[in-house]
Amino acid sequence: MLPISVSSRHAAWLSIFAGLCASLVSIGLARFAYTPLIPALIEAHWFSANDVVYLGAANLVGYLVGALIGRPIAHRTSNKTALRMMMVTVTLAFFACGFPLSVTWFFGWRLLSGIAGGAIMVLVAATVLPHVPASRRGLASGAIFLGIGLGIAGSGTLVPPLLSLGLQQTWFGLGLLALVLTAVSWFGWPSGTVHAEAPQPGRAPVTPPAVYVLFAQYAFMAAGLVPAMVFLVDYVARGLGAGSHVGAMIWVMYGVGAIIGPVTYGFLADKLGARMSIRLVLVIQAITLGLLTVSSSFTGLALLALVLGSFPPGIVPLALARVHELVPQHHLQQIAWSRATVSFATFQALAGFAYSALFNSNGGQHVMLFMIAAGAIVVALLLEVGMILLNRRPFATVPTHTLIATGTLP
Repeated sequence: MLPISVSSRHAAWLSIFAGLCASLVSIGLARFAYTPLIPALIEAHWFSANDVVYLGAANLVGYLVGALIGRPIAHRTSNKTALRMMMVTVTLAFFACGFPLSVTWFFGWRLLSGIAGGAIMVLVAATVLPHVPASRRGLASGAIFLGIGLGIAGSGTLVPPLLSLGLQQTWFGLGLLALVLTAVSWFGWPSGTVHAEAPQPGRAPVTPPAVYVLFAQYAFMAAGLVPAMVFLVDYVARGLGAGSHVGAMIWVMYGVGAIIGPVTYGFLADKLGARMSIRLVLVIQAITLGLLTVSSSFTGLALLALVLGSFPPGIVPLALARVHELVPQHHLQQIAWSRATVSFATFQALAGFAYSALFNSNGGQHVMLFMIAAGAIVVALLLEVGMILLNRRPFATVPTHTLIATGTLP
């Protein structure tokens, strides 16, 4: 018989693997595999170019809805049941998208896949991390959200060979992969995982001001990552005139960064603390976006793409670790993380529409989009600086233990 510590460690890794499968299916594949399918959808005359863009936005809108309703769904069942349901929903959506019956049909299934992704993002960490030692939760959350990075990388390597079999077969292939991942993770979720009980009625706990700063930072991070995520390949291929082949190679580097990002950022959170790690990452990302507007060599673009690719999946474990630093109770952590995800999803959806409108109105100027994105990252950093300056003012009049209790001590 295995020692209890060995058995619990094995169960924890199974839970982490289930979380990785969930993020890979619901976001890594459901969102990012759509990008390389766009030209094929237009060329096969499944939908018009305008409809394809509209259908792409359905997943982002669904993600926001899922972030809002994920916890209520789990409250009526359990986290484990809700996560299984969401993975099955995404799998069905892949198969359903293989039948272009109408724009409404396709939009509905893309919307459902986005809802599942938002719900999984809210629930997966709260389900898995309580079974992981506190000192390793940053690394564990990075491993969970590694699935997003694998999906980004896989979107550039898996979809092209599938397309050689046909567009419908590509959707079925993605559905089959999602089905396999859903099946192998089915029994990996922790047993008896339900929403933690709310605190007893009484005086409501004070939300640390730093939590609201994090919500705002996370929102501006979302606005800052959209241009590279959506327009990087087009910028290299058409904006710089390097061609689609070079653009595809740069996207592969972006995908490699997306694989490295979650675990690296989670490791940083464990070693440096989430707050210091967020500051460091924001500075690096702002500089990288700035350099992207002036770089034209393949080596330079590849390195910049590697760094940029680490950001979308990497900031998830960082933000989650920051929530755990600021909010001690598990129930309140779930609430705070849900709100942070809603903040991120809202700005991501709004930014997606805004950048697209700006791109169409300014004649396809990519550089302006990247500059705005760098500005959004700088704003996120300035919010942190403003919090530091604000915290220094009341030190002479407010007891230190009060500042610690409210999470405002830097």
